[in-house]
Amino acid sequence: MEFRIDCRELTDAVIWAARVLPARSTVPVLGGLLLKAEGNRLRISGLDYEASACIEVDAEVLRPGQVLVMGRRLVDVGRVLPDGVVECAIEGARFSLTGGDARFGLSILPLDDYPALPDLPAVLGQVDAEEFAGAVAQVSAAAGWDDALPTLTGVRLALDGDRMTLAATDRYRFAVRTIPWKPEVEDVSADVLVSARRLSEITRSFGRSEACRIALDGGSVGFEQSGMRTTVRLLDGRLPHHDKLFAMTDPVRAVLDWAELTAAARRVGVVAEGGSPLQLTFSGGSVLLQAGYEDDVASQRLDAELIGADEMTVAFDPVYLSDALGSFRSPVVRLDLMGPGQRAMVTAWASREDAVRSEASPDHQHLLMSVRPLV
Repeated sequence: MEFRIDCRELTDAVIWAARVLPARSTVPVLGGLLLKAEGNRLRISGLDYEASACIEVDAEVLRPGQVLVMGRRLVDVGRVLPDGVVECAIEGARFSLTGGDARFGLSILPLDDYPALPDLPAVLGQVDAEEFAGAVAQVSAAAGWDDALPTLTGVRLALDGDRMTLAATDRYRFAVRTIPWKPEVEDVSADVLVSARRLSEITRSFGRSEACRIALDGGSVGFEQSGMRTTVRLLDGRLPHHDKLFAMTDPVRAVLDWAELTAAARRVGVVAEGGSPLQLTFSGGSVLLQAGYEDDVASQRLDAELIGADEMTVAFDPVYLSDALGSFRSPVVRLDLMGPGQRAMVTAWASREDAVRSEASPDHQHLLMSVRPLV
């Protein structure tokens, strides 16, 4: 095996494939990356028991072949190689990389012990990569991170006709985003659960200029774009459906400037420690944000329009509120409030008029549970 390739292309491809390698494993070969050179292409792949990644890049192949080397060591070497063409070859029991005056020799792992890369499931359709990545980022903010509750660490991926719904919840918040997609088979319908961490890593790595193809079977979901292919094992279980939870009868509505509220919540929330809440007191055409106890306190007043009541006081976990607000990018935010200690819906709108008058359900909704206000 022998090939030549631009150092940056090799390093970028190795870093991308190495994302799926386990941090620790009782099976040493799972820490390896498989490099296969043939034709004018180099294919780099890695896997663990939950996910796999495969990427193809152009290379000048002088002698075809394949080799398995430690992935994280290869990443480290790629990052310090000088710019320009790097020459790679198997030399005895080592894989050599030569760039400029620098030369590295890496030990080779046994290919016989390496599992086969899983096949990509059947492709069901494609979605705009940038919109898909944005939707994943918006809902994954509400996903749980407790591995003892694996179902709550996932993102629901539901396909129904030409609509894709993504949702996540950790029991205290629930985010939902619906986007269009293009099915390639008739009567597409699916409802699966994918690791929020894995899905976030995948969507951050894809380019934004091309569509992402989505593949699915009974045990895994696959994503393919521009020579990059990833598969992820599906999580067991199902998230609760949000329809009834999101139905709110006669809520009190608060309409505010999104940028002002987002900045104020982060500013005032700095003093909220030990699970103390961030309180919002609406009255007289404004809202007073307050946090902290005794010596360390903070407050800020903003303009706000309250509809359905003369005044109301609610409080939220400051991190959860900031996460929810940070998942939006529209000029105006609306809070639909049921009262202290009850549900609150956060949505964003293009204008105050839309926020005040519209009864439609936006494509992106983030539900929070309010907590006990400050004494």
